Amino acid sequence: MPRTKSNRTREQRIEMEIVVDAYNSDERAMGWYYYLEEKLGIPFQARVRHELPMSPLTLGDEVEVLGMAPDEVCSADMYVWVRQPKRNLAVPLSQLAPLGNDQTINEAVADWHYW
Repeated sequence: MPRTKSNRTREQRIEMEIVVDAYNSDERAMGWYYYLEEKLGIPFQARVRHELPMSPLTLGDEVEVLGMAPDEVCSADMYVWVRQPKRNLAVPLSQLAPLGNDQTINEAVADWHYW
């Protein structure tokens, strides 16, 4: 991805706000977890942007994001709870794209996708 002004702004936000005091992967994961927990206006609607082998969601599915999954499952990817007919399900945030116009949510999810 070319380094545009918006990418530099995003990279600075990530470095200075999200992972600023993180010295290892666990601390980076916790920085991301708390950033997303604060920024994601819950609930919000999202669409599946790509399929993943470990997720039952398919391309184009629309889901309601209910909140962050427990922090202990968020070390390699950030997981969020989505409403499903039989039970709520934790899926990778990287699989979802927000549908609304909430700038804070869209920016936070885009930051995670960029990372």
